[in-house]
This record gives sequence, structure tokens and C-alpha cells, in this order.
Amino acid sequence: MTARIEHLVTSGTFSLDGGTWDVDNNVWIVGDDSEAVVIDAAHDADAIAEALGGRTLLAIVCTHAHNDHIDAAPALAARTGAPILLHPDDLPLWKQTHPDRLPDGELSDGRRLAVAGVELTVLHTPGHAPGAVCLHAPALGTVFTGDTLFQGGPGATGRSFSHFPTIVESIRSRLLALPAETVVRTGHGDSTTVGAEAPHVQEWIDRGH
Repeated sequence: MTARIEHLVTSGTFSLDGGTWDVDNNVWIVGDDSEAVVIDAAHDADAIAEALGGRTLLAIVCTHAHNDHIDAAPALAARTGAPILLHPDDLPLWKQTHPDRLPDGELSDGRRLAVAGVELTVLHTPGHAPGAVCLHAPALGTVFTGDTLFQGGPGATGRSFSHFPTIVESIRSRLLALPAETVVRTGHGDSTTVGAEAPHVQEWIDRGH
């Protein structure tokens, strides 16, 4: 079977630094008719499990550990037996949401995850969070960027554990080095392409996002 990308939008809240906001999150499923991985198990384990159907879930991949991207991960793992994977630099954030349930495995820069005949390569892209990662799938012409890069610029860096110069460097060195036609599938909102965002780096820096 040929690997495909499926997209779910789930709704809930994001909480950090004493504030709470309503958010809609993108949940990405990469796989075929028999197996899949989930990127960012946000808000609604039931909806994600329903979208998976009877497929084997190989992994629940966390682009970072803000609560809105991981709140449904333990419940989905309990239902499916799939391991939760997170970059270790985001463990302090993870523990704010799930103090009694650690991830099952580590995402390290350069690690490759195989599903349905394609590979997702982990790119460590700190800035929005210390352990933020993106997942590049060359065979699918796409990169899953979580909250590192959006249509229109980098993810927010105004809260704890984030740093604007770091996210700009991550985007510049890791993401803008990808082919211009690479589709950027984000943690919230609409997709874009590497080529559409690349010309605007100086604008982001000038406005200090």
C-alpha cells in the first residue's frame, strides 16, 4: 500500500504560565491501510482512534510537549499499545501535563521512523520549545513542523521555555534547507511551503515576532 497523509482538527485548550486559551490543533496521521503513526495526539483520543480504524499504530510522535499537543497521548497509547515518543529536552514541559506518565521513547536528531514504506526523519528544531522537532518525509514531499513554522512565520516565543533567536536559527538552518516545494504541515492552521516562507526571514527578525 502507498503511504498517505490524513488530517484531523481537534479542539481544546492550551495552558502555560498561568494562562489558558482555546485552540484548534492539527493532528496528522501518516500510514496506509494497515499501519500508521500519529503526529501530535491533541485533545481527543476517541476521534483519533476512530480515524485510525483497525490499523496498527506504530508510534505517537510529539513535535513538542505543550499540553495542547500531548494531552490525548496517554489515552491513545493505552488504547493502542503504541509508544509515545518525545525529544528529551521537552521532559520538563511534559511533566507539567503528565507528571505520572513518562514518554516511552526518545526522539533524537536524525532518527528515522519507518511507516508504510516511507521514512520520517527527525529534525531537532528548538525555539518554540527546547525539545521541539519537525518530521521530514521526503517521499511524501512534506515536513511536519508542529509549532516551529507556520504560514506567515515562526511559532510563538513569548512564553516559558521559548527563545526567538533560537527558533529563527532552527528554521533557517534546518527547514529552509529543504526543497522549496516541500509542503509545511503545521500544528495549527493552514499548510504552506518552504518556498513561500523562505523570503520572509528578515521580516520576522525585524519585527522580533
